[in-house]
Amino acid sequence: MPHRRSLLALAAALPGGALAQPARWSPDRPVRAIVPFAPGGTTDVVARVLAEAAAPSLGQPVIVENRPGGASGLVGVDAVAKAAPDGQTILIHSNAHVIAAALVAKLPYDPIGDFAGVAHLGRIPQVLVVNPRLEVRDLAGLVAKLRAEPGRHHFASAGIGSAVHVAGEVFRSVTGAEIEPVHYRGGGPAMQAVITGEAIFAVDPVASALGHIRGGSVRALCIAGPQRVASLPEVPTAAEAGLPAFRHEAWLVALAPARTPPAATAALQAAFGAGAQRAAPRLAELGVQPAPEIDTPARLMAWLQEELARGVALLRAAGIQPE
Repeated sequence: MPHRRSLLALAAALPGGALAQPARWSPDRPVRAIVPFAPGGTTDVVARVLAEAAAPSLGQPVIVENRPGGASGLVGVDAVAKAAPDGQTILIHSNAHVIAAALVAKLPYDPIGDFAGVAHLGRIPQVLVVNPRLEVRDLAGLVAKLRAEPGRHHFASAGIGSAVHVAGEVFRSVTGAEIEPVHYRGGGPAMQAVITGEAIFAVDPVASALGHIRGGSVRALCIAGPQRVASLPEVPTAAEAGLPAFRHEAWLVALAPARTPPAATAALQAAFGAGAQRAAPRLAELGVQPAPEIDTPARLMAWLQEELARGVALLRAAGIQPE
């Protein structure tokens, strides 16, 4: 037994040995978390909650930096793709990360190959909201109005390929409504367009719409998914409101530049996991739901590949071609 313990200790100590332990990693300065959208939208709101909650596990602050610009946040995403792969810079992004492939003919980066998985940060149901001065009181009333007034209205988008845009396209597809999107620079400006009456509706993630709904500046008509949301228990699902085919949810992920050391991505994943537990009440309030089946960086990247194929197919069906 002493001889066996000596061999095990030696094997663990040898670089590349069968029992070698991965080196622990921690950042030596604040971690930059780039959000490729303007402040105030869902990605920004949830990123800030999780960044603050993850910081204690890393021993350094996680600083959210907004870098809006380009289709699907292309400017910010490209900045992370080209950043040093040292774990000090990460991307916090939404569905738009994979949708970009359906919108831009020549992306300056590969949305899969130029990134390493860190963590799935959660799924977020979306809620359809209208201006409270609009005469419609429910989803059926909105659909009837749009069909009676074809081409007279538009819906607000948080940018081409954003979750807000894609959800609006799903609504248009399942209702047959003659309505076009108007694209704003992020979720915050899109919501303001509904509040001021510039747009007839938006399908916004619960995380960013909740405060506006509770404040009375917009009226919620339905949840675009199969289940009600705990923070909005009075709002029916689309199925309950008579439109079961209207389903779409937002999601958020954290990614690092490709070739980031596995020890760094593992440490970041663990930090965000611990942060999600610390911030669980706030995340639940925002409607963020965990995705426990996507529990490793490798599974995250495989899932993103599947989401890319699904998102491209959805926008192609909506008649959107890359430019």
